[in-house]
Amino acid sequence: MVSFRLLSLVSLLGVVLASPTYRDFVLHERRDTVPRGFVHNGPAAANQTITLRIALNSNNLAGLEKALFDVSTPSSALYGQHLTKEEVEAFVAPTSEATNTVNEFLSSHGITPTTISPAGDWLSITVNIAKANQMFAADFSVFTQESTGEQTIRTLSYSVPAALKPHVELVHPTVAVGSPVPDVAVTPDAVPASCATEITPACLQALYGIPASVPSQSASKIGVSGFIGQFAQTADLKSFLTTFRTDIPSTTTFAVQSVDKGVNTQGARDAGIEANLDTQYTTGVAGGVPVTFITVGSSNTDGIDGFLDIINALIAETSPPQVLSTSYGFDEPEVPAAIGTKLCNAYMQLGARGTTIFFSSGDGGVSGSQSQTCTTFVPTFPSGCPFLTSVGATTGISPETSATFSSGGFSNLFARPSYQTTAVAAFLKTLGSTNAGKFNTTGRAFPDIAAQGENVAIFDGGEEGTVDGTSCSTPILASTFSLLNAQLLAAGKPVVGFLNPFIYANTGIFTDITTGNNPGCNTNGFPAVAGWDPITGVGTPVFSKLRTAFGLA
Repeated sequence: MVSFRLLSLVSLLGVVLASPTYRDFVLHERRDTVPRGFVHNGPAAANQTITLRIALNSNNLAGLEKALFDVSTPSSALYGQHLTKEEVEAFVAPTSEATNTVNEFLSSHGITPTTISPAGDWLSITVNIAKANQMFAADFSVFTQESTGEQTIRTLSYSVPAALKPHVELVHPTVAVGSPVPDVAVTPDAVPASCATEITPACLQALYGIPASVPSQSASKIGVSGFIGQFAQTADLKSFLTTFRTDIPSTTTFAVQSVDKGVNTQGARDAGIEANLDTQYTTGVAGGVPVTFITVGSSNTDGIDGFLDIINALIAETSPPQVLSTSYGFDEPEVPAAIGTKLCNAYMQLGARGTTIFFSSGDGGVSGSQSQTCTTFVPTFPSGCPFLTSVGATTGISPETSATFSSGGFSNLFARPSYQTTAVAAFLKTLGSTNAGKFNTTGRAFPDIAAQGENVAIFDGGEEGTVDGTSCSTPILASTFSLLNAQLLAAGKPVVGFLNPFIYANTGIFTDITTGNNPGCNTNGFPAVAGWDPITGVGTPVFSKLRTAFGLA
């Protein structure tokens, strides 16, 4: 009996002292303050479990970025030759050294991870809080969101063993805390004169020359993102089509795809303004292009409300939609750099496959996703990511002017991409010293393009009304380019894919918006000027010019 206890003690000591390589910790991520809108309640229970994801560094992201621009830049010999799923995965996969080192570290703690991404760059583990704190020199605690009362477990800092530092991009969810904001606001209850007070599909067709029908093929597809319990109602869509698109069957609807156990509950009380807006202005404007509402549930463990999970789900598909429309976002300061970069690179993967990704720029002018008190301008996320198309908003019809709420500015996380260097330099020269010191003059500038975003008619919970926001302009542009994709595919041509290099190489084909500003942070914000500006980008679409620029007769 004594000898058995001694043997057990020796064995336990061996476990504790195993792998000295992994006892030398290096700080990996840290945030200095409790996230805005959250309260720190104290340490999480030691025996409570948490699922963590470990992102391994990819072997050749620079190569993937080059390949993306090769297939997306009109002057390139490879333009339009989008990559296959397997070709993208080859760039993204971690090296065998990275995989082996991380697996050895986890094994030293008695853990076998689960691979949760096609390329093998994401691993998942489930451990108790005590083990998580030990493994990553962390202090996982409970945080409560003041607006909702919902609690979540995060840490304000964590470290990794020095041997893992070259191989681990991040551990997640750790320092990322926050919820996405839908970029939409409710308002009270030849271009038709009525378009001056209410925007409908007929107004958009007249303003931008959007066709009413699609060629008789269904290869063009739109994905619509749904988050935070926003449900799209088929009854409201039917009312919308019956009222505003009498030329297409009122039975036209959308498919539903679930991520993270997402649902799409029906019934007037379950109607979501954002979800209804997005599905009505894709199904209703891109009549004939199949629409899928991708509903992301609350059971996500990616630490960023399913933003990463939805992209990983699409990356895993053999044929993802050629257009993805998302009308939600964060304030960039609330998104840690590591997860922001990882998510941006996931958009790069999808773009290389031929998907055009649209994100609303936000509704707070220069103060962020929503209006708020600030001293320096607040960029939004993911609009600052260079591998997607950020969408601003306009208002009025004769002529169009920039919407005051349209968020825009310059990222503090991402550098300015080469495709917009000339356009942004011209704006900064025009701006001069205005707002000096309030924004990052070298950051990725956004938005890229714009469309109508005020007094947009929808049905919600059985009632007709109007809404404002860059949430409106985003599905409108998604529909516009989905219809263009349909025509390109019918002509045997490649789809648009990652759009931004085309936009900045063809600024003259868009309607330039030169009036208005986007106030915030006790300033008038930025002015709309000739050429690109941080309210409406290069302007609004002209479908006939897009057709010509993409080689359609």
